[in-house]
Amino acid sequence: MSTTPVRPRVLLVDDYPDAREMYTEYLEFSGFDVIEAANGVEALQRAMDAVPDIILMDLSLPVMDGWEATRRLKADARTASIPVVALTGHALAGISEGAKEAGCDGFVTKPCLPEDLVREIRKVLDSHGPQRNGTSYEK
Repeated sequence: MSTTPVRPRVLLVDDYPDAREMYTEYLEFSGFDVIEAANGVEALQRAMDAVPDIILMDLSLPVMDGWEATRRLKADARTASIPVVALTGHALAGISEGAKEAGCDGFVTKPCLPEDLVREIRKVLDSHGPQRNGTSYEK
């Protein structure tokens, strides 16, 4: 019995609509389904509702920042296994270590080339193995 490849579902969390639009367009072109959220509270709700395969989390967000949203996602049994990649404009020393301590599985500094983001998403997904229903992903 063969499994049909599925498009990985990405939750993209960024408070800038232009950034969400640009990344969503490129990610969909690259074979991903994308759900969007504009702040940490929306991110928690979307993660519970849609159960994405991976979350791209801006760390500087209104309402609830990405640090706290990531900690809450990793503390909840329903979302703890979803990998989170920090997507941030903070390039300061120590930020990537802090993101890992908060529960992030990867780290990408903005601005980044869309293909670099896709490469990081695939690397993190590959390291976490098959997700939804044990199916393999489209490459």
